[in-house]
Amino acid sequence: MKFSIAALMSHFEADKLVAAKYLEKRLDCQTPEDISKLQISLDALEQRKILLKERGKYRRNEMADVVEAKLRCSSKGFCFAIQDDDAAEDIYIRESHLSYAWNGDRVLVKIIKEGSRRRSPEGEVQLILERANPSLLARTLKKDQNYRALPLDDRLLFEIDLIDPIETLENADNHLVHVSITRYPLGKHLPQGSITKVLGSDAEAAADTDIVVCKHDLSQVFSDKSEAAAQELCQSWPSPNREHRYDLREFATLTFCSASSNADEQQAPIIENAFSLVRDGDDWQLGIHIIDVASYVDIDSPLEEEAGERGTSIHLGERNLPLFPSSLLEKLSLKTDQDFLAHSVILTLDRNGGIIEFSIVPSIIQVDRAFTYTEVQDLLNGNNNDELEPPLLELLNDLFFKLAPLVKVQRLQRGGFEITLTDEILPTLDEGRWGVIVNDPQQPIRTLLSELAILGGWAVAQHLQGLGVPAIYCTQPHPDWDQLDDLLKLVNNIGLDFLWDPEAETRPQDYQQLVQAISTAESASVLNYLLKSTLHSVRYTTRPCPHFGLAYSDGYVHCLSPLQRYGDLFIQRVLTAVFEHGRDRRHARTKVGVDLTSSVCYDEINWNVLPPSLQNLFEEVLQPATQHLNDREKVAEDAESDLIGLKKSELMKARIGQTFFGLITGVQSYGFFVEIEDLLVEGLVHVSSLKDDWYEFRSRQSCLVGRKNRLAYKLGDRVEVEVKSVDYYRQQVDLATTNDGNVIDEDDLTEKSEQLN
Repeated sequence: MKFSIAALMSHFEADKLVAAKYLEKRLDCQTPEDISKLQISLDALEQRKILLKERGKYRRNEMADVVEAKLRCSSKGFCFAIQDDDAAEDIYIRESHLSYAWNGDRVLVKIIKEGSRRRSPEGEVQLILERANPSLLARTLKKDQNYRALPLDDRLLFEIDLIDPIETLENADNHLVHVSITRYPLGKHLPQGSITKVLGSDAEAAADTDIVVCKHDLSQVFSDKSEAAAQELCQSWPSPNREHRYDLREFATLTFCSASSNADEQQAPIIENAFSLVRDGDDWQLGIHIIDVASYVDIDSPLEEEAGERGTSIHLGERNLPLFPSSLLEKLSLKTDQDFLAHSVILTLDRNGGIIEFSIVPSIIQVDRAFTYTEVQDLLNGNNNDELEPPLLELLNDLFFKLAPLVKVQRLQRGGFEITLTDEILPTLDEGRWGVIVNDPQQPIRTLLSELAILGGWAVAQHLQGLGVPAIYCTQPHPDWDQLDDLLKLVNNIGLDFLWDPEAETRPQDYQQLVQAISTAESASVLNYLLKSTLHSVRYTTRPCPHFGLAYSDGYVHCLSPLQRYGDLFIQRVLTAVFEHGRDRRHARTKVGVDLTSSVCYDEINWNVLPPSLQNLFEEVLQPATQHLNDREKVAEDAESDLIGLKKSELMKARIGQTFFGLITGVQSYGFFVEIEDLLVEGLVHVSSLKDDWYEFRSRQSCLVGRKNRLAYKLGDRVEVEVKSVDYYRQQVDLATTNDGNVIDEDDLTEKSEQLN
């Protein structure tokens, strides 16, 4: 048994009593020791008045001045508690009120001073719900005959007592190590830890993937139970049960991927989706078929438990940290000429690509042909198409040249947009965690397929809403104006005439127009890269919310990647419950029920589709599962971003002394940031390196202006810079200018500032 206080607290509500026996079952307490640990936790929470005990049962003590939040600290010791609600205020926490909580920990905070117009509210940590740093990267040092570990993360302001054998400590002296925390701070005692891996003499000597894996405490191997369960499942592979399934094997069904099927096993793509298309007069019938992982992996299996803990697969260059063991992934990845269980989304679209109706059914499919994106592109360009049967060639033409463009027009009409990027990790067919369709000019077939794939996520979301069953939805909030402000000033400064009303709510249509304006710019690659950074990542939520990048206002789910995202597998569990246990009529005496697989049934339903026991079970796990998946997605995003940052730092380390042209993308009082156009690497020109004059910062105009020479460095200026130094671990590149700025015209600068503000 392993649980955090956060996991324990997720089972309590203010108006509902919960018995300890119920918690023992929900938290899988199987031994007397497990039960004792649970009771100790309950007693401590009761003593702290977090829980109230009534008639031998527990409920949450609802306190208006206590909130749940995550700590975010700076290297200077300033800490804020960030609440899950984006609209809620951040709470300032003094160092003396941290109660030994560390950066990233999830905590309960008691507000001790209300905020004002200029000041944030202040609080103190009342309880640490979940530790964010069970391990960390550190440099060892010898101190008074004892060995300590000093965290590389400068937001962790403490040292760790190392308890390893003296031989291990001597060999690791003054090295970069991965330390596992064995005891957190206790009174005046420092935290204790043990070295799990010596990475090298310093960060540059260590492998970049090792640094990322250790920094984010990522699981590299599966538990023995999961590996054994995967092997057993693969060896005794069940023959597909066709009962109560739609047999779709007669339809021509195709898969598409980025690499050939004979690639190295470690690099072989995971193929989770297949597509079929049938023309019916002026209408189209598009089939999006998703491997039914829920029917192969038992819900009580160790595979399910560990996949839930991991939350999502993480892609670190050539190393992939998957959701399931590789043997199971290989077995479940769709292949030709084999029967597979699937969930099929069957959409009927009109001649313009608009959705008329749809159904979602349990099915059995067989893939007829597997293509790579490159093969499809060659075939559609007329290369080697004499080797393909005419019906399949016609199917490819219909799919990519006729239907996909129509669906794209529908998306553009409702305000959706896409961003052109060439260096992003794109493991899934849908919009992924970036929340927007990525247009990769090198793989146009993949982009067109994404247009079709997101229809599946929308249809499943509408179906779950229409049936009134619990679900984990996806949302992408509207961008913040502060994030857009500098980009819009930059766009105008480089001569793109684009006005935006800061008082109006940002709409997807505004981004669509901005993308079009950017596409004509000389620095389009840089601007697209910056535009992506203004978008919020996709988040999970328990209710339908708007999705900004796809311009959906009525709900959307991720469902196409159950082998790579646990949220998608959760959706399959809900759909399976509907297929197997859904009530298609209000009373047993009703002779004719509704078709629970069809989108036309929603208006006829005025009863609970799922039995109460299943409905309650899903609702109980929904909120904690959603929060956990959001946390895991953030870890994955940070880890993948860290690896890219380290690789860029390594790239720039080899280019110290070289000069490049770049675009000024940000200006502060301490200097300005330059994005090197050819490499998409950002560096800082510190104001102290500008030795020809004393430069003043003008925030309204976002520029630095020399007092005497009137030279200015402002947003959108193109400058030549030299790479001076690189901090590899912190991913910081220091630059210096090799040419002068532009002589400013005060009237012109003021006029532009007034237009933008």
